[in-house]
Amino acid sequence: MWKWLILIVAAYVLYRLFANDVLKKKKASKEEDAAEVERKVAAGEMVKDPQCGAYVAVDGNISVRDGDRIYHFCSYDCRDKYLQKLEEGGRELPPQE
Repeated sequence: MWKWLILIVAAYVLYRLFANDVLKKKKASKEEDAAEVERKVAAGEMVKDPQCGAYVAVDGNISVRDGDRIYHFCSYDCRDKYLQKLEEGGRELPPQE
């Protein structure tokens, strides 16, 4: 009986040690990812999608040019919603090339 009790307690302690270690690694990874995004935004490598607010790479291929300004989007859905919002507001963009 005591052997089983000691074995269960030891297994629980080992589980808590490893679970805690995994959680720390996930948290550190999320912090590193956030720091990397901030660095890329500051360096001008990433910009904010004007429709949904997600950060996307500047060299992405989903973009719209409005005069001198270029808007980058995370998806075609966001781009289409943004264009629709502009048209509903009485603003028309020149045709895409």
